[in-house]
Amino acid sequence: MPRIAANGIEIEYEEYGNPADPMMLVVSGFSGQMITWPESFKQGLADAGRRVVIFDNRDIGLTTEFTNAVPPAPRDIVKGIAAGEPMHEKVPYLLDDMAADAAALVTALGAEKADVMGFSMGGMIVQLLALNHPERVRTLIPVMTTSGDPTLPPASEEAQKALTAVPEMRTADAIGNLAAQSRRVIGSHESVRNPDADVKAMAVRAFERSDRPMGVARQYAAILAQPRWHHRLPGLRVPTLVLHGAQDPLIRPAAGQDIADRIPGAEIEIIEKWGHDMPEKMVPVLLNRIVPFLGRHVPQEARADLN
Repeated sequence: MPRIAANGIEIEYEEYGNPADPMMLVVSGFSGQMITWPESFKQGLADAGRRVVIFDNRDIGLTTEFTNAVPPAPRDIVKGIAAGEPMHEKVPYLLDDMAADAAALVTALGAEKADVMGFSMGGMIVQLLALNHPERVRTLIPVMTTSGDPTLPPASEEAQKALTAVPEMRTADAIGNLAAQSRRVIGSHESVRNPDADVKAMAVRAFERSDRPMGVARQYAAILAQPRWHHRLPGLRVPTLVLHGAQDPLIRPAAGQDIADRIPGAEIEIIEKWGHDMPEKMVPVLLNRIVPFLGRHVPQEARADLN
């Protein structure tokens, strides 16, 4: 896979589709490597006439690792924020910096704008990308994510534990088993969710490609310490499609609804049986929402090519 310099780091990325098509940037969630995206999903977006770009966020996968940066403990970040301390100044980086990475990647790959879609933490990043770098965003698709409003319903206790659980030993087998266990808690309905064996196999593949537990800790610190942005969303003027699972126990559907309520003209789809995961059976369901939305927002230069 290729790598490119952007925003002062080296970003590992991959492209699908016709390089002459409008760019679509897909941003992974917390600790997620780009290899976890289903092939059918990437190809479906490419078939819809987009140059699809996926990448490893900073500190994860094969993108630059912030090796010597030690974040405060999560409980200290939460306590500091409650006490009014500037915790955003005490972490190695913020989601703002990850949004700047994404904006710089769009530019480095030769595009002026991109359709930007992000899942979970990636959905937070693409909101900040649209807020901080609006000149790089054609359309916005936040998926299974939140507006950042701290008054929204929290994750279930079981889902929060599943998100932050660590294996007793960092072996491929232990990592895989923990991933399957976590997916049973936060994932989709059992009729939709990927089989445990498939979840475990992907987790093992990702572990063997790159294991960065401190990178995961730094990303979590970035989420916790990021200054809230929900109050800025009404100022966005970008076509927006919000997608969320009705069965998501980690980021509740109310969080997706809050994004849609704040962004003028935003569309929203709450999808039954979908949790906080990306199962193969959900791919056609999502494409059936995303592709028509993209079709309504074809760039002017692409329209000219169609005529």
